[in-house]
Amino acid sequence: MTHATPHDHVQRRPRGWRLDLVELAGRWSRRHGDGPVTDGAPDTNRTNGAQGADTTLWRLRTTVRDEPGTLAALCAALARHAVDILALQTHPLADGTVDEFLLRAPADLPPSELTHAVTAGGGRDIWLERADAHDLVDAPTRILSLATRTALDAAELPLALRQLLGRCTIRSLPAKSLTGRPLEGMPPVEGVLEETMMRLRDPSGGAITIERPYLPFTPTEFARARALVELDARLGPRVPRRHDVLTLPEGNEITVRRADTRDLEAARAMHQRCSAETLALRYHGPVGDADRYLGHLLSPRFGRTLAAHTASGRLVALGHLLWDGDETEIALLVEDEWQRRGIGGELLRRLVAMAAKTGCESVYAVTQSANTGMVATMRALELPLDYQIEEGTLVITARLAPAVISSGA
Repeated sequence: MTHATPHDHVQRRPRGWRLDLVELAGRWSRRHGDGPVTDGAPDTNRTNGAQGADTTLWRLRTTVRDEPGTLAALCAALARHAVDILALQTHPLADGTVDEFLLRAPADLPPSELTHAVTAGGGRDIWLERADAHDLVDAPTRILSLATRTALDAAELPLALRQLLGRCTIRSLPAKSLTGRPLEGMPPVEGVLEETMMRLRDPSGGAITIERPYLPFTPTEFARARALVELDARLGPRVPRRHDVLTLPEGNEITVRRADTRDLEAARAMHQRCSAETLALRYHGPVGDADRYLGHLLSPRFGRTLAAHTASGRLVALGHLLWDGDETEIALLVEDEWQRRGIGGELLRRLVAMAAKTGCESVYAVTQSANTGMVATMRALELPLDYQIEEGTLVITARLAPAVISSGA
């Protein structure tokens, strides 16, 4: 499968099982915007300093010489502009040290003047962006929190890596292609660090590639990311086993819970019970071997899956939330006998709520223009919708509200 540019939405999405390579990047670090700040950017993080004056929080990263007195000179240069240093991390390099600051500066201090002060204090390769109160959490506490989330849910690993490293693109590559051929270019067990890219061995046997073009990774960041991946590998497959029992309008009860590759056989059995028409609406193409791809779709590395079971334990519906670069795809499959009973809508609301909690700004579904059921289910979300259609393939994009959407369960 070839991959189009991020702007080629309609032509790329219909190919959209994302079965050979799923980009897991999202906007987890959404509060920092899309890049380093420039003069004239809107000020959304003003706070009050000790004297009641307006101040602004900044995150600053710069490289200094690894010599006695260099950090003192840099701190003195900031102090001359009444800039308060709230936190400091150091990242040793072979030819210097990267100092990462959390600063509180006067609100009327332009970013350019702050940058000039750092240069005058001996800093180089300066990177500056707005911060907010979330950044006041110290690094050890934040890393422990990310480790806890990863330990509880295997699907949290890519999201935890993104929060640890800031805005970055994360791709997961399986060890084998969907046809069973081993893929080349797997990183060694210890991983590889190449300035703005790091490659780590995925616990499932494949690879995780993390790219951050705007800011090189440091060895310290590489070690932290590798530690999170190692934790994930040691704990093995796991998803929260909480479940909700819901009563459908007709009186039947269904159980909704998270699913993973341990549900593979039940998912294959459901596929065999589905009609060719139902599978065609879900997969937008040849469906004779659709069950071959379920291992990929159920893997928590590529997203999250919800399953609906009857009171007898029969799997009758699957809902997938698939990470796709800066966007998130939603897909539903409901067994024919259980369609139009509200199950698809319930799964969709829950998936959208998950996407909102992880910071996604929108979700999209790829279907056929004749799939009136999916169109009605998306409209029932009562969110702003955009429609794109090409050669019978319909892409419906829902823009998420700032508040997390409740499932109504």
